[in-house]
Amino acid sequence: MDRPRPHPYHPARVGDLTADELRRLLGLEPHPTCGFVAETYRSETRIASGGLPAPFSDGRPLGSALCFLVTPDAPVHLHRIRNDQLYHRYLGDALDVLLLYPDGTSDRVQVGPELHRAQRLELFIPGGTFHTARLADGGRWFLGASTEWPGVEPQDVELGDRDALARRYPDRAAELHAFTRDVQPGDARH
Repeated sequence: MDRPRPHPYHPARVGDLTADELRRLLGLEPHPTCGFVAETYRSETRIASGGLPAPFSDGRPLGSALCFLVTPDAPVHLHRIRNDQLYHRYLGDALDVLLLYPDGTSDRVQVGPELHRAQRLELFIPGGTFHTARLADGGRWFLGASTEWPGVEPQDVELGDRDALARRYPDRAAELHAFTRDVQPGDARH
């Protein structure tokens, strides 16, 4: 007797999904900073103008969230947002993240499932931190989310100048160039 076949997207088969299937299933669209994105939450409650210090003194949503997919051709481009954010790992391969903090320090971490290898399920990125990310070697895709508080608005996002940041963070210059060499924002491959 034949066993029943699982639904094509049964949890046991989720690792078999392709990046294109994930994009279609989740409604993810090309994004100028984060591979492919779908905003999943934006608080309808707003912090009133004057309710927060600069640079948020003109008011913001209480919080926001997005789901994002990184592929070999669609990395997280070098950028920063003013807001604190938290990356959450959902599925897929590990993500290498290069962090350039406002105080001049830096770090490189992996967000992924292998906790015994010091990978993290979540990564806090303080507001104002330039960062870029790509799949770990051999990876096919990474599916995660970012939650932000207060909620992000377009004026909170700034693309990074790789060469200027390489001069400011000389100990990370080679990594910065390696992370950003292959695909630049607006690349036609998106």
